[in-house]
Amino acid sequence: MSISTPGGPQRRPTVVSTGKKPAAGRPAAGASKPGAAKSTGTPRQTSGGKGPRKPITPVKVSQGRSWGPIALFVAVGVLAVSIIGYGAYAAFQGSKSWEQRAADIDGIVDFREKDPKLVQGGQHQQGAIKYDVLPPVAGPHNPAWQNCMGDVYDAPIANEHAVHSLEHGTVWITYRPDLPADQVSKLRSKVQGVEKAMLSPFEGLDKPISLQAWGYQLKVDNADDSRIDEFIKTLRVNASVEGPNANCGQGITATGTAPRDNLPQQQQQPTQ
Repeated sequence: MSISTPGGPQRRPTVVSTGKKPAAGRPAAGASKPGAAKSTGTPRQTSGGKGPRKPITPVKVSQGRSWGPIALFVAVGVLAVSIIGYGAYAAFQGSKSWEQRAADIDGIVDFREKDPKLVQGGQHQQGAIKYDVLPPVAGPHNPAWQNCMGDVYDAPIANEHAVHSLEHGTVWITYRPDLPADQVSKLRSKVQGVEKAMLSPFEGLDKPISLQAWGYQLKVDNADDSRIDEFIKTLRVNASVEGPNANCGQGITATGTAPRDNLPQQQQQPTQ
């Protein structure tokens, strides 16, 4: 059965645009109905192509390794190992006796081992004394000692008084009279104000500088040699064989190589 509509044959109603927006909730004309399938995004074939375009694979850019943190880590590790190593070395050195530390000084001559008779203390003798080792390091000596409270002498002093000072733990530094002034100044700075230390020129040295303690000697070429400080640190006071705590003042302060005999009693034994 057919249904007729007024005005003529069966036809679809004509939609006339009114210029108004569709009411809320109504889809606009031509809009997809709810539930309609969405585009899959698959590229369409172009008129001149042979098929869909393949997606381009992103190229990964390899970044360089960050060396900053690695270098910092290595530096911290090296520093830590150095600190630990130095601590272990210092502990080991501290466990050594002063005699062992003296033996470790390169070039030192130990007359205590070479000539035990030479290093016997308490041999007081008036007048000039002949020494086989020059500058002398031990042996008979004048009853009066050379003042050794960090004294710096600008001329040679008597061996006989100097050896008495060595007996009580003094380090005596000697140098050639022609040693450059800047070198003498460096030696002076190591002695001035240091008790049980003294400095003086000495004629006929076979090396520019010679250091003496009781029974020990070290000869070096210049005042920058680190062994000088090591010699002083190790042997000052420690090398004494008599009265290590004796006051090194009130001794002979005059220069000259002839010993001064028959001095007052207070200048013939250091005070304790």
